[in-house]
Amino acid sequence: MRKMIDVDFGSTRYDELVELRYKILLEPLGLKFLDAYRANEINYLHIGCVEALDDKLIGGLMLAPIDNNTVRLMEVCVENKYQREGIGRAMVDYALNRAKEVGYENVIMHARLTAVHFYEKCGFSQEGDIFEEQGLTFAKMVKKI
Repeated sequence: MRKMIDVDFGSTRYDELVELRYKILLEPLGLKFLDAYRANEINYLHIGCVEALDDKLIGGLMLAPIDNNTVRLMEVCVENKYQREGIGRAMVDYALNRAKEVGYENVIMHARLTAVHFYEKCGFSQEGDIFEEQGLTFAKMVKKI
């Protein structure tokens, strides 16, 4: 059984989440995680998915405030051996509910092209042109909650 949790910035669980994000999202692309960016994440909502039996973190994401109405969904990741089990979708659903609880009305994100279909199934729509950011190609995705 899996459960979604809010992760406190600076906690040991947060450190696990940073490591998972690096392992799944950056390392395969040859990119480094820069500790200088951690300070930017202090006001983000960090969400994790843990395996209830052993309390192991197996997924996570972040919600970064843009303004009073809009939050950005970022760095959705699931441990490789747990992918395609619905964990990503469950985390996104949980994150959207949490964003709505806090008072946000809109969610935006930059999806890698390989993930656009996944986010469309989560109710996001593509907006604008495809663009590059740090050498990667993305589509801007939006959703009203």
